[in-house]
Amino acid sequence: DEGAFAWFSKAAVQGHTDALHQLALCHAKGWGTRADESAAARCYRQAADQGHVEASWAIGMAYENGAGVDQDDELAAQWYRAAAVAGHAEAQFSYGVCFSLGAGVPQDSEEAARWCRKAAEQGHTEAQFCLARLYEQGKGVPRSDAEARGWYSKAAEQGHSEARSALDAAVAASAAQSPKA
Repeated sequence: DEGAFAWFSKAAVQGHTDALHQLALCHAKGWGTRADESAAARCYRQAADQGHVEASWAIGMAYENGAGVDQDDELAAQWYRAAAVAGHAEAQFSYGVCFSLGAGVPQDSEEAARWCRKAAEQGHTEAQFCLARLYEQGKGVPRSDAEARGWYSKAAEQGHSEARSALDAAVAASAAQSPKA
C-alpha cells in the first residue's frame, strides 16, 4: 500500500529503526513501491547498523544470495552472527550452516552443531532436522541414534516430511536390531 510506504518512509527519515526495517520489506516485496533489492538492502543495512535484529538477519541473507548487494559469504556470516547472538532462531540456523559449509567462516562441525542446537531448541524445524542428521552422523556431536530420533521426532511433529521419513527409517532399523522374544 502506497500510504503505508509513505508513512514508513517518513518515520525512517526521523530515525525509527522499525520503520526502516518495514521500509526495507516494502522495497523487497514491492509493497507500495516497485520492488528494488538494492533499496531493500540499503534499508536493511541501515536498520541493522542501528541494532535491529531481524534486519541483521535479512542483510545477512542479502549478502549470502547477492540480493541488492554483491554476494559476500564473510559479510553474510558477520550479520548472521549479530542476529544469532541476539537470539534470532533463523539467524542461528543460518550461522550454523555457515560453519557446516565453511561459508564466510572456517568450516567447524562443532560450531555448526552448537548454533543449530540453539535454533532447534527454539523450535526451528529445519535446525531440528539438521541437528538430528549431525547426531546420526556424529558430526560436531557424539554419534547418538537416540538423540537423532529425538530431534527427528520434534521436526516431524512440526510437519517436516524428510524428518518423518528419517524417523520412520530409524525406528524400523532399531526394531530390526532388537532381539526377538
